[in-house]
Amino acid sequence: MQRTERLFALAEYLRGRRTGVTAEALAERFEVTVRTIYRDLDTLRAASMPVAAERGRGGGYALDRSYSLPPVNFTAREAALLVALGRFAIDMRLLPFCDTLESALDKVRAALGTSAQRDLLARLEELSFFGVPALPCKKEVRTAVERAWFEQQPLRITYVGGNSTESKRRIRIRGVHMDRHETRLDALDLDLGETRPFRLDRIVAAEVLEELDGGSSPSG
Repeated sequence: MQRTERLFALAEYLRGRRTGVTAEALAERFEVTVRTIYRDLDTLRAASMPVAAERGRGGGYALDRSYSLPPVNFTAREAALLVALGRFAIDMRLLPFCDTLESALDKVRAALGTSAQRDLLARLEELSFFGVPALPCKKEVRTAVERAWFEQQPLRITYVGGNSTESKRRIRIRGVHMDRHETRLDALDLDLGETRPFRLDRIVAAEVLEELDGGSSPSG
């Protein structure tokens, strides 16, 4: 990668983040030395890009928080792939948060001009995916799971175990894992104090629990 190309890519990468990233991580990403990254950052600052070093958790190099991002301009090719992959994820029931993805896809389409939207529709007709959909999950459960995961809140679920018995659990989601047949939550069971998997299709009810003061888990 030539230096001019790398500088552009580095600027775009920093624009896409709102948290800091270390020089070491940048060096690894762009396959250059840390010293080179420092020089590149100095060059971006000289071009009036407000790159600052932040300390503490999530620290590193980041754009000034008052810096506003320019509008995102998708090409028809980029939009077609994003929309097609998003539709595939929805149709295969891979994601718990389908409504949010639908909203995002609408914004991708809206970012295109008239001719680009026509081109997008033509490309989508030529692109398809096949697979075995994951097992279904109630919309209200998906909504609660999405909120709990994005807001890092605990969740009370009614879960159907392998022996078809229901139990109430209080969990904190650590990760969401998807394959062709099922979506699984890796979550800390707050009552047992251990991390275990929960199949999304076996959660029959879910309720987001607000944190108590001090970040402790709710009781009961």
